[in-house]
Amino acid sequence: MIGSSAGGLGPLRRVIAQLPADLAAAIFVIVHIPPWRHSELPRVLSLDSALPARHPEPGERVQQGHIYVAPPDHHMLLDDGHIVLWRGPRENRHRPAINASFRTAATNYRERSIGVILSGALDDGVTGLWWIKHFGGVAIVQDPNDSKFPDMPCAALEHVNVDHVATAGQIGRLIVELIRDEPANGSVPSREEHP
Repeated sequence: MIGSSAGGLGPLRRVIAQLPADLAAAIFVIVHIPPWRHSELPRVLSLDSALPARHPEPGERVQQGHIYVAPPDHHMLLDDGHIVLWRGPRENRHRPAINASFRTAATNYRERSIGVILSGALDDGVTGLWWIKHFGGVAIVQDPNDSKFPDMPCAALEHVNVDHVATAGQIGRLIVELIRDEPANGSVPSREEHP
């Protein structure tokens, strides 16, 4: 799971560009996009990525090797290996909200979940990242000195015992290492899904 907001597009593209086509995981991207705007984010990310990026269909089964981008005005949630798109209440003034997605990744995938907070204003993603850590997952935060808008990374560092602080240029490779090392750490990921 990757959450970003203001100033996050450049870092997000750098992270996605580092992910290989054979990645044994699914990547979920939550960016604060106004509900009245058409999102070109999947197309933009596909320009940089070896993985296909798109908005998911409601109820779609999660598949590794895909980038799922939260559509405007919908929370992207996970439930028993499927993607739920929900127009529930805004969180931190946003829909999609990073917290909502991270919470469901934490409760569904527990120690197999990885949460990444990139550049952004305010503090969306902090409680969701806390949930990921609470259930044994890995928390990664973009170095505030590498962030155009460091509020979200700083809030995460203040309230969550994060595992890694890294630049956008390092995070993609870190994700790959964590996914490849996971079986050696005692947790065997499903071959079809891994957030």
